[in-house]
Amino acid sequence: MTELNEEREILDRCAGGDRTAYSTLYKIYLSDLMRYVFLFTRSKELSEEIVQDVFVKIWEKKENLLTVHAFQPYIYKSAKNLLMDHLRREQALTRFHSLAGPFSEESEEQTDGNLIYGQYYQLAQDAINLLPEKRRQIFELRTANDLSLDEIAEKLAISKSVVKKQLYAATGFVKEYLRKHGEMMADMVIFIYLARYMY
Repeated sequence: MTELNEEREILDRCAGGDRTAYSTLYKIYLSDLMRYVFLFTRSKELSEEIVQDVFVKIWEKKENLLTVHAFQPYIYKSAKNLLMDHLRREQALTRFHSLAGPFSEESEEQTDGNLIYGQYYQLAQDAINLLPEKRRQIFELRTANDLSLDEIAEKLAISKSVVKKQLYAATGFVKEYLRKHGEMMADMVIFIYLARYMY
């Protein structure tokens, strides 16, 4: 850990846009922050995602570092806030999924939820239709037909690694498309529509 005056210098340099100073902060706090976040998520992938988001937000609002007196509590508080956001998003997803339920035009109680879900389902379909033909085929075999990676590889006579690479690219594209065009509701639909098919 750096001395207080050294840390102050690093924070001031980072606030001024010094990427070397930012990299120093990243290296100093990355491991400890990962362990802290993992205690709550119990997921390496999710922990990495949250920690990366923390550092991205710190850089995006680096001018705020000028008023930070101690960086450790500041970055841990930032991580805690993102963890809470994740928890609230999961809770909202559970409520939203329960509301939407199976699509049924005959259920008056589910009309509003189904309408929203249907709109974003169509948005996801629009994104899928923009994929290159082979990538779209792999994505649909995985999501619509629920085939395993091995089954897709055998069906299309390609390697499993190619399937994984194409599926990853397709999922990333659809996810970004939903975020770009779906605004606030996109994350909910991403989890409903894509999360179970990532691996």
